[in-house]
Amino acid sequence: MDTRLTRALTSVTFALAVLCGLAFIGTGVTHMLDDGEVCVQTDFWRNAFLSDDLPVGEGVKASGSATRLCQAGPSAGQRAADLGGELPWLLFGSLALLLFSRLLKAVVQQGPFTDTVSRQLSVLGWFVTAGTLLAGLVAGWSQSWLVGSMAPVVGSGPTVTGPLVLVLAGLAAVIMGKIMREGVHMRKDLEGTI
Repeated sequence: MDTRLTRALTSVTFALAVLCGLAFIGTGVTHMLDDGEVCVQTDFWRNAFLSDDLPVGEGVKASGSATRLCQAGPSAGQRAADLGGELPWLLFGSLALLLFSRLLKAVVQQGPFTDTVSRQLSVLGWFVTAGTLLAGLVAGWSQSWLVGSMAPVVGSGPTVTGPLVLVLAGLAAVIMGKIMREGVHMRKDLEGTI
């Protein structure tokens, strides 16, 4: 299936993977060398009522939706936790795009219904499923720890953030890879009997 669109998409996904990788490296280096403050947003006080002197209409109650905490002169742990909220998703995006680019390259070279393509689709699906959960856990726990280090009353613990719907997309890719693999084996069996 050597179409112009598939070849172009292969090149674009590879370029995006490289860009995400460069963003991963650049973000890590610039954040570790930066000596500015570290900020984090928390929803811990989302139902807290604000002061009564806000310019709101009669009968309207104002409550806080999010609180932004900033630490001037953060510790190394706080700076690392700040990075932990961004870097996992950049690394995940870069590697997922790289796997997708390899999948498209195999489709261009061998066609869509081959054993190689079905295996690579399953690998991509498992990576997206596990990577979403792992990146979400690292990012969520980093943010939780950072909030807890700035406001000890909040505490910290394992939390998962991010687009968890990607887990369903990953599992769908795994299932499609298995279906394609069965189709490839059935085609080989039919070719052997004719």
